[in-house]
Amino acid sequence: MMIFMAEASDVFGILYQNLVDAGCGEKEITGCMDHAQKGEWKSLLPVLTQHKKALLEQVHQSEKQIDCLDFLIYRLNKDFTDTINK
Repeated sequence: MMIFMAEASDVFGILYQNLVDAGCGEKEITGCMDHAQKGEWKSLLPVLTQHKKALLEQVHQSEKQIDCLDFLIYRLNKDFTDTINK
């Protein structure tokens, strides 16, 4: 994987770096870059929207996992406290 910093005036370099930073895969990046170089900017929207949905699903799944851990920690602390106070 090639890593570089885009110049502020380098639209394609900025787009590429944003796609990488957003966690897009090689196939998504290549497709988006092809569309951009052809001037088909609106064609990027469905790809970016789908990637955003996938990222949000990961966030929601992580939130559920955190909630489960919070409950487990709460129960363990409560059970430990209850045992000491008996």
